[in-house]
Amino acid sequence: MEKFYHKKLIRDKIPEIIKANNGKYELRVMEKDEFRKELKKKLVEESKELIEAEKSELGKELADVLEIIKSIAESENISFELIEEKQEQRRQERGGFKKRLFLIWSDKPAGK
Repeated sequence: MEKFYHKKLIRDKIPEIIKANNGKYELRVMEKDEFRKELKKKLVEESKELIEAEKSELGKELADVLEIIKSIAESENISFELIEEKQEQRRQERGGFKKRLFLIWSDKPAGK
């Protein structure tokens, strides 16, 4: 039997899907600290997939990123409502991205 080593955080129903396809697997349940770290790694992975996605796949990839963001918030006991409040606060203080501005240079470091 050939084995494919993934060594990454997976969605909850993946074992059921593997089993339904007559597959075998090995998994373990992570401790909270490792889980939080793996969620952040998964956010990077899903963000890279979003960058590479065709237009027809953008909705799915955005949904994956949002799922990870909500999971990170939940694991850190941060309500999604608080995140939305912070988002609006940041938008009021620094603006959004509607103008499509691309900064080429300034005489101040980033964020100043």
